[in-house]
This record gives sequence, C-alpha cells and structure tokens, in this order.
Amino acid sequence: MTVQQALEWAFRTECAQLELPEPPDPERGQGFGFGLEHVLMQRAALGCKIDGGRYKLGDYTHEDAEVIAATVSGMPDSLGGKRMAIRVAELARAGLTPDWMPGAVPRCLPVEMKRNRHGDHATTVVVGTERVLSRGKWRTVEVRACPVMFRPDARQIEAARRAYDAWWKALVWVGDGLIAGGMLTEVQVTNEMPKAKPWELC
Repeated sequence: MTVQQALEWAFRTECAQLELPEPPDPERGQGFGFGLEHVLMQRAALGCKIDGGRYKLGDYTHEDAEVIAATVSGMPDSLGGKRMAIRVAELARAGLTPDWMPGAVPRCLPVEMKRNRHGDHATTVVVGTERVLSRGKWRTVEVRACPVMFRPDARQIEAARRAYDAWWKALVWVGDGLIAGGMLTEVQVTNEMPKAKPWELC
C-alpha cells in the first residue's frame, strides 16, 4: 500500500483512533485530565474522536491500524503536531486529499450582480459628477463605476497550496516512520507518494 492508502485503511476501514498526548501541567510536570463536557465539545467541534480507546466498540481493530494511528499521533510540532495529526486522520477517514485548488486563477468579477427582465447586470456606484454639454445645454451627470474583486484571490490559492504541501510533508514523515519502524506485521507500506506539487505540473 502507499502511505495514503495505508492511512485510509487504518482510519476509514479499521476505524483506528488517534491517541494524542495530553498537554503537560507545568506545575506538576505531568498531563491533566479534562471533564466529560470538554471532551464531548471537542469531539463535536472536530467531528472525530481523538481520545479513543484501544478497540472499536464491539469490534477488533487490526494491530497494524493501531501502529499507523500511533505513528500519526506522534506527529512532531515542526510538521504541525496534534493539529496536523488530526487533519491527516480526518482526511484519511473521509478518503480525501486536500483541495489545492487545481486550475484556480484569480478572476476579476463584479462585487454584486442585479437581475432584471433584460438579464443579469453588474451593479454600479456613483463615484462623482461631471458637467457635460448635451444638445446645447450644460447638464450634470453621474459618473458611475463597477466595483470589482478578484476571486479566488491569490492569497486563497497560496494558502490552499501551502496546506497541501504541509499535509504532503506529514505523509512523508508518517511513511518514513512506518517503513523504518518495521512494526507492521501484515501491511507493507511503499515509498510511493501523492504528487508533491501537482500545481506545477498543470
């Protein structure tokens, strides 16, 4: 399996759970617990269980899936730590790859559109007035302009591609750890990876 397939198998098929370390208590030099309300709120916000036990309810979770989940749980802070571990697990559970906005190019669009019986039209705003000579008389007319925006803007595209790159680096780390660790009994992880920067190949 590729590392992405192994992650999807572990989190999607085997329903493995992340076992993330609790934050340390600086006064006692150890972790501290949370109340049930806090745990339930965090689960609802994340959409996944991050403090799960060793086994699925009523089912056995394959040992290799547990090893994969434990490897993801140990994501170093330099790669995003707990937040990235949760992101990797969520994407694997959903069978998704981060959206790097393929083919996205900033386009100039009207800020607002209006529809009438003649169709859709960009709204305009008054930006000033001018005096013009029309049919022998001076008249004051409005100068109107159409406010525009760029969508998606370059920052949105760049942020999506940075997020993909961070996920890709996390997958490299997980794959290297699984291969070097040699703790998988039945699953064999290959070196094959998703494309590193697919937008450069477009």
